[in-house]
Amino acid sequence: MDNQDTTKFNLSGDRYADVKALMTYVLNALKEKGYNPINQLVGYFISGDPTYITSYKGARGLIRRIDRDELLEVIISEFCEKL
Repeated sequence: MDNQDTTKFNLSGDRYADVKALMTYVLNALKEKGYNPINQLVGYFISGDPTYITSYKGARGLIRRIDRDELLEVIISEFCEKL
Protein backbone atom coordinates (compact mmCIF):
# COMPACT_ATOMS: atom_id res chain seq x y z
CA MET A 1 0.00 0.00 0.00
CA ASP A 2 1.27 3.38 -1.00
CA ASN A 3 1.25 6.27 1.49
CA GLN A 4 -1.40 7.98 -0.65
CA ASP A 5 -4.01 5.23 -0.15
CA THR A 6 -6.71 5.69 2.47
CA THR A 7 -7.26 2.81 4.85
CA LYS A 8 -10.90 1.91 5.43
CA PHE A 9 -12.17 1.08 8.90
CA ASN A 10 -15.67 -0.24 9.48
CA LEU A 11 -17.48 -2.05 12.31
CA SER A 12 -20.33 -4.45 11.62
CA GLY A 13 -23.77 -3.34 12.82
CA ASP A 14 -23.81 -5.79 15.75
CA ARG A 15 -20.35 -4.79 16.90
CA TYR A 16 -21.29 -1.10 16.62
CA ALA A 17 -24.32 -1.65 18.87
CA ASP A 18 -22.19 -3.54 21.40
CA VAL A 19 -19.59 -0.78 21.53
CA LYS A 20 -22.28 1.89 21.85
CA ALA A 21 -23.85 0.03 24.79
CA LEU A 22 -20.46 -0.40 26.44
CA MET A 23 -19.65 3.31 26.08
CA THR A 24 -23.03 4.22 27.58
CA TYR A 25 -22.36 1.93 30.54
CA VAL A 26 -18.85 3.34 31.11
CA LEU A 27 -20.10 6.92 30.79
CA ASN A 28 -22.79 6.29 33.41
CA ALA A 29 -20.32 4.63 35.79
CA LEU A 30 -17.99 7.65 35.52
CA LYS A 31 -20.88 10.04 36.19
CA GLU A 32 -22.11 8.00 39.17
CA LYS A 33 -18.66 8.16 40.75
CA GLY A 34 -18.57 11.95 40.28
CA TYR A 35 -15.97 12.10 37.50
CA ASN A 36 -16.14 14.35 34.48
CA PRO A 37 -16.59 11.62 31.84
CA ILE A 38 -15.28 13.75 29.00
CA ASN A 39 -12.00 14.48 30.77
CA GLN A 40 -11.58 10.85 31.84
CA LEU A 41 -12.30 9.47 28.37
CA VAL A 42 -9.96 11.95 26.69
CA GLY A 43 -7.21 10.93 29.11
CA TYR A 44 -7.85 7.28 28.34
CA PHE A 45 -7.90 7.75 24.56
CA ILE A 46 -4.77 9.89 24.48
CA SER A 47 -2.67 7.84 26.88
CA GLY A 48 -4.16 4.35 26.64
CA ASP A 49 -3.95 4.22 30.43
CA PRO A 50 -7.04 2.38 31.70
CA THR A 51 -6.75 3.96 35.16
CA TYR A 52 -8.55 7.00 33.71
CA ILE A 53 -11.65 4.79 33.78
CA THR A 54 -13.19 3.91 37.13
CA SER A 55 -13.26 0.28 38.18
CA TYR A 56 -16.73 0.97 39.65
CA LYS A 57 -19.27 -1.52 38.26
CA GLY A 58 -16.50 -3.17 36.24
CA ALA A 59 -16.27 -0.24 33.81
CA ARG A 60 -12.46 -0.40 33.49
CA GLY A 61 -12.50 -4.08 32.67
CA LEU A 62 -15.24 -3.59 30.10
CA ILE A 63 -13.58 -0.73 28.26
CA ARG A 64 -10.34 -2.71 28.00
CA ARG A 65 -12.16 -5.47 26.06
CA ILE A 66 -12.58 -3.23 23.02
CA ASP A 67 -9.81 -1.57 21.00
CA ARG A 68 -9.66 2.18 21.40
CA ASP A 69 -9.98 2.70 17.63
CA GLU A 70 -13.31 0.83 17.67
CA LEU A 71 -14.49 2.95 20.58
CA LEU A 72 -13.47 6.12 18.76
CA GLU A 73 -15.29 5.06 15.61
CA VAL A 74 -18.56 4.82 17.51
CA ILE A 75 -18.02 8.10 19.37
CA ILE A 76 -17.11 10.00 16.20
CA SER A 77 -19.98 8.43 14.24
CA GLU A 78 -22.47 9.44 16.91
CA PHE A 79 -21.06 12.98 16.99
CA CYS A 80 -21.13 13.34 13.20
CA GLU A 81 -24.74 12.13 12.99
CA LYS A 82 -25.75 14.98 15.28
CA LEU A 83 -24.14 17.68 13.13
